[in-house]
Amino acid sequence: MKKPLSSSPDSSPDSFVQVQWLTIDAEMADQRVDNFLLARLKGVPRTHIYKLLRKGEVRVNKGRIKADYRLRAGDQVRVPPIRLAARPPAAPLTQGVARQLESALLYEDEGLLVLNKPSGLAVHGGSGVSLGLIEALRQLRPEARFLELVHRLDRETSGCILVAKKRSWLRFLQQSFRDKSAGRGGINKVYQALVLGHWRADLKRVAAPLLKLEQNEGRERIVKVHPEGKPSETRFSVLQTYADYTLVEARPISGRTHQIRVHAQYSGHPLAGDEKYGRDEVNQYLRGVGLKRLFLHASRLELTLPDGKALQVEAPLPDDLRRLLTRLSPVTGKS
Repeated sequence: MKKPLSSSPDSSPDSFVQVQWLTIDAEMADQRVDNFLLARLKGVPRTHIYKLLRKGEVRVNKGRIKADYRLRAGDQVRVPPIRLAARPPAAPLTQGVARQLESALLYEDEGLLVLNKPSGLAVHGGSGVSLGLIEALRQLRPEARFLELVHRLDRETSGCILVAKKRSWLRFLQQSFRDKSAGRGGINKVYQALVLGHWRADLKRVAAPLLKLEQNEGRERIVKVHPEGKPSETRFSVLQTYADYTLVEARPISGRTHQIRVHAQYSGHPLAGDEKYGRDEVNQYLRGVGLKRLFLHASRLELTLPDGKALQVEAPLPDDLRRLLTRLSPVTGKS
């Protein structure tokens, strides 16, 4: 007998889940099967889920599928027997984080929240993070039946992030991101970044394929320009040139991991404060003058809502980044 989708695996310590056959309904349709499994099998390492997919132990309609297969309403998904490791409970929401989130709200309607994520707050828990933004938001709004991240920001990156309040809105917004990557309009994400050196005003487009690698048994990700990577494009414009740095606006056309950081590094101008792709000696100097993190801020989102209304939401540059700019020597003009 097939188990309904609403049934959830036993999440008690080291529980063992037998084979499950799950029927995909309209609400769960149009998501990648790997993302479906990652959400379903909390506590199972990402690398193990991809191994199950490669070996054909996960099946859809009794056939083998790849990780990027998009589920359709009516699909029958076979989830193989698997042991779920014990999951520690989410850390309780502190008053400080609650105040941060309440003051971070930039926009809200019946299907969407836009928050100004502070630097240092991961978007979700896991890998040593006891409480991420989405878990904290669910505790802050226990009456909300559905809250899901539409996209992600790195832990150190601040600024605009979208949270869906309805699954139909999640599907719509995720499709908008896919449309953007395919060159069919979609959601525009605009960032401000401080890069090392003088960015040329005529360098407006960086298109270089990006390959994502995992290290330390999947606990660390690193991205590099590589001919076998996925096509990636970022558009840049100069906002202000300083004696040794440039404040740029970056618009990622594709949505790859660490895309802006790696494309800037590839162009010879790594981001200020970037511990992974930057320059150690410069980062050390910048820490001494007040920059304690990556200088990357998601400053604006431009999108179209399901009813056709255009929406633009802006997040001002945080105080710590603005203070650093006041300590730099500007060069007259933009370039």
